[in-house]
Amino acid sequence: MSEKLPPDAVKLLVSCGVDMAAETKMIRVKLVRSTIGRKPEQKKTAKALGLGKMNSVVEKEATPSILGMVQTISHLVEVEEIS
Repeated sequence: MSEKLPPDAVKLLVSCGVDMAAETKMIRVKLVRSTIGRKPEQKKTAKALGLGKMNSVVEKEATPSILGMVQTISHLVEVEEIS
């Protein structure tokens, strides 16, 4: 089943150096807060992840680059691990 990861869990996964390429895990990212009034870098990161509107959801592989992007906007998104 899927379990919700707290925003700090993404940071922990990246800092632990878990080889995400060996285990192609998937994460579901949902934009739960607006990007209005945010820094341009945060807006571009949300857009690059495919999160255009509030409550939009994307499923991505949990690669270090994607996890870094999610960490950048962790205060705007909700992350779930997909088994």
